Amino acid sequence: MTHAIPLAGVIGDPIAHSRSPSLHGHWLRRYGLPGHYVPLHITPADFEQLVPLLPRMGFVGVNVTIPHKHTALALAHTVTPLARRIGAANTLTFTPQGIHADNTDAYGFSQNILNAVPSWAPQTVAVIGAGGASRAILAALEDLGVSEIRLTNRSPARARDLADHFGHGVTPVPWDNRSDMLDGCDTLINTTSLGMVNNPALSLDLEALPKHAIVNDLVYTPLETDLLAAARTRGNPVVDGLGMLLHQAAPGFHRWFGTDPTVDDDLRRAVLAA
Repeated sequence: MTHAIPLAGVIGDPIAHSRSPSLHGHWLRRYGLPGHYVPLHITPADFEQLVPLLPRMGFVGVNVTIPHKHTALALAHTVTPLARRIGAANTLTFTPQGIHADNTDAYGFSQNILNAVPSWAPQTVAVIGAGGASRAILAALEDLGVSEIRLTNRSPARARDLADHFGHGVTPVPWDNRSDMLDGCDTLINTTSLGMVNNPALSLDLEALPKHAIVNDLVYTPLETDLLAAARTRGNPVVDGLGMLLHQAAPGFHRWFGTDPTVDDDLRRAVLAA
């Protein structure tokens, strides 16, 4: 009797740059598990038609990245409360009852910082950016009991909309005041693509930021952005963005391949070498 080899993958447009296949491939080899994890280039025009067909091809689940996270949520038959609150899904699991949607970005974000700074207990946080990643970060911060979140974005309307969505505790700050809002913060998080390879730099004066404040940049290409380098130079603890990618992958891997994987230095090296 033969058993189908489980398949999983990551869907995006584009997707060739994704490091998720190297990440999951490392775990599959480490634990000696049958299975494959592949990149799937699916355009928005084809997403709703093709995703429901994947279980018939042997897929047990997929990760979903730009630009499909909102569509993935709408396509699902069941949705976790967290994914519903964030308004986007990055992890789909195919079950006999249909497509189950979750969002593990909030978990990946929190675990990344806590792994680097176990004593992290944020109370006053500055968040730069109001895109999809910011939604997951705000949900995570709320669940951690953060009392004040200062949110700024180049498009002020998006910051206001996100503040309205999450309600009390999230205060939109004008983009021109982004450096001043750092005063009294214990954590600074960049959720934008500013500072990423081939993107403009993030212009931010850290003078008002307390020296004990943790600085986290979700960008991981380069691994140390100009923001992290500047923060490190002035003595702030810094956390790069690669760990969020690694930790957010673990729940999906567990569901699809039946093993709870470990995020460690070997995994980081494997993904960085990809």
